[in-house]
Amino acid sequence: MTENLLSTLGLDRPETGDDAVVPFTLENLDTRGRSVRLGQALDTILKRHDYPAPVARLLGEAIALAALIGSSLKFDGRFILQTQTDGPVNLIVVDFDAPDGVRAYARFDEAELEAALAGGRNQPGALLGSGHMAMTIDQGEHMERYQGIVALDGNSLEEVAHTYFMQSEQIPTQVRLAVAELSRKGDPVPHWRAGGVLIQHLPEHGMAVMPDLPGDGNFDNPHTADPDFVEPDSWTRARTLLSTIEDAELADPAVSPEQLLYRLYHETGVRVFEPTPIEERCTCSLERIEDMLRNSFSSEERAEMAVDGEIEVVCEFCSSAYHFNPHQFETSN
Repeated sequence: MTENLLSTLGLDRPETGDDAVVPFTLENLDTRGRSVRLGQALDTILKRHDYPAPVARLLGEAIALAALIGSSLKFDGRFILQTQTDGPVNLIVVDFDAPDGVRAYARFDEAELEAALAGGRNQPGALLGSGHMAMTIDQGEHMERYQGIVALDGNSLEEVAHTYFMQSEQIPTQVRLAVAELSRKGDPVPHWRAGGVLIQHLPEHGMAVMPDLPGDGNFDNPHTADPDFVEPDSWTRARTLLSTIEDAELADPAVSPEQLLYRLYHETGVRVFEPTPIEERCTCSLERIEDMLRNSFSSEERAEMAVDGEIEVVCEFCSSAYHFNPHQFETSN
């Protein structure tokens, strides 16, 4: 790190590596944001299911977006990003367990995917197709859940995020996401990486905005952004500078989030804060699945699930397999 970078960012710690979110502010531009860099955590999730590369890239973008949003939660809870569409990749679920855990999976139709790729339809919007994306805040048992839904109609996840925040939260938002499969020096095996930056315009006066991210306001009743809102020059400059980022910069393991932010905003000033580490972590467990089978299914239903006298439950996220005797639930009551 150069002294100029250290001085500009006011950094008194090492630069951030992989699997972390770095919050920052652009005080002179009335803007705040977060930068995410995912390495091993993302690689573990994507390689576990051996997704085709186009599916892996799309799921990687969704994971990066969920990390950017979910890491802002100020309480222990879950942020869930889910898409349901009619495209080749018809379901994506990313479960962010605040403050630092993430798991995810994607469901796709192999024949539809092959046909789409053969026809040159390999962009995220084309793979998703039409449907919707839901963002859910789960604050835990006995607490209200908040959910917002935005339409997907051939749009990328970046575009959908922009639309959602502007229409539902009245917060001008810009997002950049990139996913790449790269080989490390001395390691011929490629590994998945992702990077992303989210910025939001939050002026002290002017446009009425929600106090924070989804869950702080009435998330179930989206409203249309103020039609009389005039984009201020500060926000125009912040998002214009963000648009200059190349995908290669976002995913480059040699470029730290701090270096990236310095490249973008050193002329206007940027202040970074302590990073939040991110880890791949599944919340499934023998106890949770046992409780689910006991409380959500009848004896007859459990008997129908059994194959060769055993119930097998496989976690869609981490592929862990759990086995149960269908009669154990009756004897334990």
